[in-house]
Amino acid sequence: MQQLIDGARYIFNNPALMLRLTGESLWVALASLGIALLIALPLGVLIARRPALRGPVLGVLSVIYTIPSLAMLVLLLPLTRLGPQTAIVALVLYSQVVLVRNTLLGLTSIDPAVIEAARGMGMSEAQRLLKVELPLALPLIVAGVRIATLSILGIGTIAALINAGGLGTLLFQGVSSGQRAKIVAGSLAVAALALVTNQALRLLELQVSRPLREDG
Repeated sequence: MQQLIDGARYIFNNPALMLRLTGESLWVALASLGIALLIALPLGVLIARRPALRGPVLGVLSVIYTIPSLAMLVLLLPLTRLGPQTAIVALVLYSQVVLVRNTLLGLTSIDPAVIEAARGMGMSEAQRLLKVELPLALPLIVAGVRIATLSILGIGTIAALINAGGLGTLLFQGVSSGQRAKIVAGSLAVAALALVTNQALRLLELQVSRPLREDG
């Protein structure tokens, strides 16, 4: 209990530092998620349209996901060097398997009769995708975004080892200097950020699912 109190006291006594480190964590997370979505959404649509590609693509992404995060960062260092850019590349790679899989599940779970109705209305393939399929797949896509974001926040903590900044910096500074207050403060801050992010994305997930429940 005393360690929790010391950690909380450290947070309240260093608001500027905590705000800066939280901002760094959020920046890396948002940049990683944005880039990951730009890759995952088209890739998910592609393999939804081309079933023969699903096994190979998901297999490769699953293998990437199994690589330990520290090993991934070390492998990337010769190419991207120390800094947040290495963390972003690693986090984009780790996010793909969840985002692509949920996009695929969302698109392939749509009732074929709905697709046929849209086709019967004269919609082109692009129109069906943008106006029918993606809106119906959105709840599953958002669920994937929530899972990927939590993974990004967790793995991003380790990226402080390669000068990527963020709340993980407190953890490693605390370990190296033996200051338990820093370790606890960093742990509390990371946990709080993950909880708030999860709740916000959960509310978004429920919001995008509401029209589908009402139509049902």
